[in-house]
This record gives sequence, C-alpha cells and structure tokens, in this order.
Amino acid sequence: MSETKKILVPTDFTKVADCAMNHAMRLAQSTGAEVYLLHVVPKQSEVDEARQKLDLEIERARQWNDKAKVFKLVRVGSIYDDIGDAAAEIDAGLIIMGTHGMRGMQFITGSRALRVITNSKVPFIVVQERQIKDEGYDDIVVPLDLHKESRQKLTLVAAMAKYFGSRAHLLVPKEEDEFLHRQLENHIKFAENYLNERGVAHKAVIADADSSGFVKSVLRYAVQIDADLIAIMNLTEGNIFGALGVPYEQEIIANEAMIPVMCMNPLETSTGGGWSFQ
Repeated sequence: MSETKKILVPTDFTKVADCAMNHAMRLAQSTGAEVYLLHVVPKQSEVDEARQKLDLEIERARQWNDKAKVFKLVRVGSIYDDIGDAAAEIDAGLIIMGTHGMRGMQFITGSRALRVITNSKVPFIVVQERQIKDEGYDDIVVPLDLHKESRQKLTLVAAMAKYFGSRAHLLVPKEEDEFLHRQLENHIKFAENYLNERGVAHKAVIADADSSGFVKSVLRYAVQIDADLIAIMNLTEGNIFGALGVPYEQEIIANEAMIPVMCMNPLETSTGGGWSFQ
C-alpha cells in the first residue's frame, strides 16, 4: 500500500507506556510505519513541558528502532476524548496503549473510559509491563465464539502474521449442543480457509470449557503456549468479549500473564486509511 502506516501511542511517561512504545517501535520496524507519541495535559500552561518530555521519549524510542520516523503530539483536554480525535487527525491505523493491570483498569473501563476503545474506528493493542519479543508476535490466540462477527478479527491476525510469520491458534468453546457445535465448526472452517489463502500457519483447538467458562479457558491456553497476543472483538457496547453478559474485558485485557490484547470493532467501522488489514 502506498500510504504510510501510522501508529498512535498515548503516553503518560510511565513504565507501561514505555512498553507500549516498545511494541510500536518494533511494529514500525517490520511494517515501515510512522509512530506518533501522544500526551494529553489538562491545561495550556503544561504544553511546553509536555513537548520537552516527548522529545526525550522520542530519543528513548530510537533505542529500539533508529530508522522509524517518530512524531510528538500534545493535546489539551481529556485522554478519553483526545485519543480518538488524535487518531482521526493523523489517520492512524493502529493504537497501542498501556494499562496498569487490574489496579489501573479504570483507565479503560467504566462508562467514560471504555469508550476509548468501543468508539474507536481503529484497532487497539493494549499492553501491560511486557515488552515485545525480538521476533515479534509469534503466537496469536484467536478466540472464535458463536458470533459471526468474531471472524472479522482474522483480518488483523493475518496482517500481523504477514509481518512476523505468526502462528494463529483458533480457539472455540467446547459445546455439547449439536446445533452450536456445528456453528462453531463452520467458523473454524471459514477461519482455516481464510488463513490458508493467506499462507498463515494455524491450528484449531477446542477449549476445555463451554461458553460459560470460555474466557478463563482462553487465558489458560494463552499462558500454556506462552502466547504473544490475544485477538478479541468488541461486539456490544461496554462488553469487549461479546454478549456473554459479564464485564470480561478486565479479565482479558488486564490478564495476570500480561499478554498483550489486540481488539477491534466490527468492520462496519473504518480501520483507518493508513493501515491495510486486507
């Protein structure tokens, strides 16, 4: 694609934001993307200091990749609103954001904060204090539930696999009901065909639990294989893991193993003009 890919990294200059920057610079190395570091301040009087701090961050970012172009963005306002606005302004195709585990989940949960992700027109990778491996995202866990929209995350998975030679692990719940089981089999076949056409290595796995215990099963499997990424889909407002009826976004995004989580909205929304997931 001729247009330059762009990655937006909100930063509050903490260790976890540092890890988000680490992931962004490694992705930029493999994809040729530009990286934009965003810091939001509450008052205009703090803008100059923020710009100076971002200059230092740019220098630090170059320890991971001295070839990628890195830019700074300072906004006055609210982090909840300005992430999306900045992403639209630069036409970002991906946002990489840090979270401080369960203690810091107020940053991306709740009625105000969760809309940072649910209202975004671009995919997110949410990281904790775990830097990306030198080889990138080798193993990606792809949970597939009974929603046909959950298959759309394959566009993201295939894009990452293209750059890193990743293996996709297609995980479905263990359903005894014949009708549900057949639906899941169809999802697996669709996913396998999609990934085969794009030359992506993959394996299909039936989880050790049904839909009611699927989230914990996904996390157990991800830990078991030392996964580098979990790809999930935002299907209903306020519930990133679909219509399970429980706020599992905390358990997935702030998982104790600190495995990064990639999430996207259904493809009725744009994924950003600067990044191709097709």
